[in-house]
Amino acid sequence: MKEKLLELYGDEEFLLADGFDNAIIGFDEQSWRVIYSVRKCINILMDDMDEREAIEFFAFNVSSAYVGEKTPIWCYDLIF
Repeated sequence: MKEKLLELYGDEEFLLADGFDNAIIGFDEQSWRVIYSVRKCINILMDDMDEREAIEFFAFNVSSAYVGEKTPIWCYDLIF
């Protein structure tokens, strides 16, 4: 999805979350922010930690980080 996004809209400035390319599910055309699947992000993190650790890490180190107006959108498609 990252490659397609950059191919189609390469002139736009996107902020991408390191290590979560496979969790991209789209973008918001109003704000030009990338949208990530939280479920997929947690699954990516679970390659190196258990589910509880992955959820905590994501909450404290990823989704809570504000990095400006291009901060990614986190789609909570995972029911805890």
